[in-house]
Amino acid sequence: MRYHHTIIRAVALAGLAAALPASAVSLSSTTPPQLLPANELASSPLEHWTAGSAMLVPLMAADGPAEQAGGVEVPAAKAAGTAGKAVDDVAFVRQATESGRKEVASARNALPQLKNPALKDLAQMLVQDHSNANSKLSRIAVDKGWPVPGPQAEPPPPAGQDASDFDQKWTAEMIAGHERSVKLFRAQAQSGEDKELREFARDTLPTIEHHLAELRKLQK
Repeated sequence: MRYHHTIIRAVALAGLAAALPASAVSLSSTTPPQLLPANELASSPLEHWTAGSAMLVPLMAADGPAEQAGGVEVPAAKAAGTAGKAVDDVAFVRQATESGRKEVASARNALPQLKNPALKDLAQMLVQDHSNANSKLSRIAVDKGWPVPGPQAEPPPPAGQDASDFDQKWTAEMIAGHERSVKLFRAQAQSGEDKELREFARDTLPTIEHHLAELRKLQK
């Protein structure tokens, strides 16, 4: 406050000196200390200070930190990030269970009609592997109190059992189903919320990918 009064006084005296005639400020050495000429005051570091600006600067300084903090504040939603949306665990249980049951039923029904011995072996593998995976998934869901799809009616046997291209049609159907399963299990393994369910998806995914690779090799 004392510094502020000094600035105002200096500016006022400078204005007074500029308004007076030159003789009024040209005093002998025996008189009291004379005022500085206006041009010397103008060359001082305070040349841009005025009474108004001297009052505004403290307010600007007080507002500065608040504005700076507001400029770098990150909303909570952005800080959390939106990348990699988690797969809903209950929805995964339902989709994986229904998909696994369909693949087991389709492979079991196709066994008597498949002509290629390699496809028969693969179909038997599908029945065993997917049955085991379905049982494990069901136990996880029951322990957590999640709903598990009830038993469903067996799908009808694949169409065209007697056709010469039955092996090819069944293989194409299994490839499409396993491609969907790979995407489902991969998403759950990466983004699932429940740790045990993520581990189940990670452990089961290589088996499904192996089925898919074998099916593609046997596709004509």
